[in-house]
Amino acid sequence: MNKRVTLRDVAKFTGVHVSTVSRVLRGDDERVSQETAARIVAAAKELGFHRDRWAASLRSGKTGVIGVLVPRITDIVLATVFEGIDAAASAAGYQAVVSSTWDDDEARAVRIRRFIAERVDGLIIADARRTDPALARLAAEQVPFILVSRASRGFPSVTGRDRFGGRLAADHLIDIGCRRLAVVAGPGHASTSADRVAGFLAAAKTRGVEVDPRLVVPSTFDVPGGASAMARVLAAGRPDGVFAVNDFAAIGAMGTLRDHGLRVGREVAVVGYNDIDVDAQLLVPLTSIRTPLGEMGSRALHGMLTLLASGNAESVRLTPELVVRSTTGNFSPAAVTTIG
Repeated sequence: MNKRVTLRDVAKFTGVHVSTVSRVLRGDDERVSQETAARIVAAAKELGFHRDRWAASLRSGKTGVIGVLVPRITDIVLATVFEGIDAAASAAGYQAVVSSTWDDDEARAVRIRRFIAERVDGLIIADARRTDPALARLAAEQVPFILVSRASRGFPSVTGRDRFGGRLAADHLIDIGCRRLAVVAGPGHASTSADRVAGFLAAAKTRGVEVDPRLVVPSTFDVPGGASAMARVLAAGRPDGVFAVNDFAAIGAMGTLRDHGLRVGREVAVVGYNDIDVDAQLLVPLTSIRTPLGEMGSRALHGMLTLLASGNAESVRLTPELVVRSTTGNFSPAAVTTIG
């Protein structure tokens, strides 16, 4: 078995004191010349030195691990956010560990306690509720945490400007001639869905377009949820424009519209949210509101590092943009009025 390379080995190789080597390899190189720091890093790489995270944690009280909670890691939106967290953590010398909560309070509590027992340095939470007693308890226990994707009043978060995104969707549908608007609204406990719906309805009202409350239907953030919500919308009345607060829900809604003999993009315009990669590859490519998800994750990790260093972190709101494709680009009000 090869002998483990130590800090002393790197110090001997470079001719630098072991304490200086230690500082540089844990990221504290402010008092070391750039040339010396670069030489130490290069030597560590050449010798095959690997930092002993757990031994370091015994000395510093820090593990260098950030726990990340997401509703489900199989969701491409949250997976993309986590990729941003993970890349930024790695660059900063941290390790990000993710766990799915399934948006379930009990499962979430178990995973939070497990992370705390494993002495993570902080938590990045992507499944926050708009009203969230669990967050208040974490704050009272002085557990460092920052929210990502979803916000909860009173706590630092990194999210998109979701109300603005909802306004973009409403303005676009109205601009192309839609007047009977429906919303696949997502779950009410999530700020993402609540804020997107609020922005959409406010913009429609400003433009003088009334939205029938029966056509604003809650849903889950997945294809079956979108399909079911769209069926409820159609039972209450046929829209000519649909806003779904999540792309998967939009895809489900499109399937239901198709099953009812309606041509998506011609007779019914559809706008989704998040602009996942599959949107452009659909048989009828989906118009969507794009938020920089990878950047969201990266900014959350840097917010966590600021919180750990100073005890404070500022909330960040990233601006979304409209990406127009065939589900709205080919809409024709004339096609609606001549049907049936």
